[in-house]
Order: sequence, then C-alpha cells, then structure tokens
Amino acid sequence: MPHSEKLSAEKVEAIAQRINDRYPDLSGKLRKQILATVVRSLDNMVFIEGGEFEMGDFGTLCQYDPANMGPWPYGQEPERLCPITPERHDDYLHQVRLSSYYLSRYQTRLEDFDLFRTSLGLPLFKAEYRDREDLADYFASDNPTPVKSWQEAKDYCLWLGELSSYPVDLPSEAQWEFAARSRGQYLQYTTDNGNLENGRNILHDDKTFLVPVGQFPANPLGLYDMTGNTTDWVNDWYAEDYYAHSPQQDPKGPESGIQKVRRGSNYAEANWMSANSVRRWPDNPKSDGYYPGSSFRCSIQSAQVLDQ
Repeated sequence: MPHSEKLSAEKVEAIAQRINDRYPDLSGKLRKQILATVVRSLDNMVFIEGGEFEMGDFGTLCQYDPANMGPWPYGQEPERLCPITPERHDDYLHQVRLSSYYLSRYQTRLEDFDLFRTSLGLPLFKAEYRDREDLADYFASDNPTPVKSWQEAKDYCLWLGELSSYPVDLPSEAQWEFAARSRGQYLQYTTDNGNLENGRNILHDDKTFLVPVGQFPANPLGLYDMTGNTTDWVNDWYAEDYYAHSPQQDPKGPESGIQKVRRGSNYAEANWMSANSVRRWPDNPKSDGYYPGSSFRCSIQSAQVLDQ
C-alpha cells in the first residue's frame, strides 16, 4: 500500500478494494498505479477555509509596475482606480460567501490523465506522436495535461471521486478566485508575493511553451500555477451578466449555457495583462484537439476531514 500523508492505512486499503472491485480485469500493476494516483491526488488537496469576499475586478492603478505592487488600493480612493482587465463582464463587484472546501495543489498531470484514459479502455491522445524525440517536452509526464473538452476534465475529477468516495469535482468559479486571491484578498496577481517577477515566480513573457507543474513558488495558500502556465477549466456555465445576479452563498454559475468558464492564463499570453486573479473568459466546452495551455485542477466539495 502506498504511504499517505493524510489518509490512514485503513482508508488507503478501502480505496484499494474499491479499485479492485471497479477494475477486476486490469492488471495488478495498473491497479497499483491507479491507487497511487488517487492517494497522491488526495494528499495534494489543500484545505481552503471558507469566508466572504468581494468577487470581481476591484481595480488597479492606471499606471502601475507589475513587479512592485503595493497593498490595494495603492494609496488611492477605490473609485479612482482603473479596471484590471479590459473586459467588462468581471467588473460587477459582488459579495460572495463560500463554505470550506479543498483545491488541488497542482493542475492535473499528463501522466495521471493518461492513466485515467487507460482505465476506461481509451487510447492515449496523440499516441502516434508519443515516441518522437522532438515532441518529448510536449508529452512530459509532469506537464499539466491538455484536454479536448470540458467534459473530460469533469469526468477525471468525478473518477477520482468515485474511487476515493469523496465528492471530487471541478471547482466553481468563485472557489477558484477565492483561492487564487488567498481567501479573497485584493491581490491582482496570484503569485507568492503578489508581484510578477519573470522567471522567478512566473514564466518569462517570451517563453514559447509550458513547463511541468510546480516549477514556480506557490501562492500563500500553497497552490501552484494559478496563473501563467496553463488555464483552468471550472465547473460554471458562462453568462456575461452572471455577476449582477449571482447568489451570495456558494454560487455555482448559471443553470445552463453554451460556453464554460476558464480562469487563469497560459504561456502564450502577456503576463502583465492576463496573469491576474479576476479575469474570466468563456470558451466552447469542446475543441477539435488537445492543445497545451488548457488544463484543470480538481477540488473536493466538502470540508470533511479526509481520513473520515
């Protein structure tokens, strides 16, 4: 049995039994790999104590230095600040109150997503290119995995939940922003110190490809790569005016829609403009391929102690 930092031996054994019951026809080696992945994924969950915050674009200096951000509102009256983003669908500030939850320390790794597909009898995506030396960086096992659709990200998290017996899912948009802003503080950038320091706490602006998870310092809550390497899918449907009528308690987005919400930014974007904590943007829930720069992380929708 794999050692766990958070789970008792009895809990790990229960997960192992669930995996054996679910996949009796898989080899023992694959079942052990699945068990190790589930246990590690739970160990990587960071407890986020709930609370209340003002969600949305809270404003920034009209002329500012991303490498030297002071405490908000930077010595100004809040109403004299300029929008952080050029979009207007994040400008409606509104109070949100969240229950406690867990959020993964890392985005989902390519190796783990491959194992998920294998467990379902699905081929690895772009299998015909996996042995090419010039694409070794693209298929690095510790890279944040790309997904072709929002549903794949959702299904992976639900798979972890099924095997672990915890309510694992994608985080809500509000949960993502609350965690990125270190429990709702007025932090423009989701780095270890609130500043952008190219090459130290975020990718260089001229970086032309993503890097493995966890290469830069975590934010104060212990979450890695909340911005600057690849984006995160969240659970919510998108509506441009949702902030204006969002419920205060644990908002989960519109009941239906056409597009889903992404949060964060990716390696191909200008950090000073895109790598902030409030930008939200819609995207079609299904694309035509597995593109780097589009990933996800899972959450546990409960404050339950993990060993119970």
